[in-house]
Amino acid sequence: MSAGARRHPDLPDAPPIGLLLDLDRTLIDVLSFTDYGAALNDVRRMVGVWHDVTTPETGWDGPTRACMAVLVALSGDPRWQQVSDAIEHHELSAVAASVPMPYLADALEATAPLRRAVVTLLPRRVAVSALTRHGIPIDHVIPRRPELRPKPAPDQVNAAVALLEVDRSALVMVGDSSWDEEASHAAGVAFIGLRNGGRSEFSPATPTVDHLGELVQLFQHRWYG
Repeated sequence: MSAGARRHPDLPDAPPIGLLLDLDRTLIDVLSFTDYGAALNDVRRMVGVWHDVTTPETGWDGPTRACMAVLVALSGDPRWQQVSDAIEHHELSAVAASVPMPYLADALEATAPLRRAVVTLLPRRVAVSALTRHGIPIDHVIPRRPELRPKPAPDQVNAAVALLEVDRSALVMVGDSSWDEEASHAAGVAFIGLRNGGRSEFSPATPTVDHLGELVQLFQHRWYG
């Protein structure tokens, strides 16, 4: 079922207790510096070309989406870790060049009282390295790992909900792709889409902001005004 066909949990009336955050191009831009074309070539040498996986449309380029789609297709397959490791090599190389997203410091300050967790398609080593490099104080990271179906499945979001021990009705997730939206709604968590100055790929019922500065404004006007 697509994100547009799912029920869209409403943003909570009361200030949220917890916040789930995508990482790549939500907090930090690692994707723009990752050679997913080379990663895809490595993956194809391992498993060939995959045509049998359906995933939400997204603004990622072809190689990026193809790499992530293979990981989705291989969920539960013993080859998953080998493929993930091959992609991770290229992602880890990009961390040194990665940059924080606009208004990141403002967003982190405004949401500091909330229980926060990062839910990311990056592997743990890459995610922790990027968060540490940019001084982002997030204690809980749910990375891609073999025992959880990756986004757009809800498994990673559900794991974050359990880790934060917050009722999902008091949580909000923020992400920059339709895969984040799909995973959030599938888990019954309200979602805010981050457009990053581009065309919105989110469904009409989903509240969106153009950048993290607008996210701060939304929080202030809706909950802290």
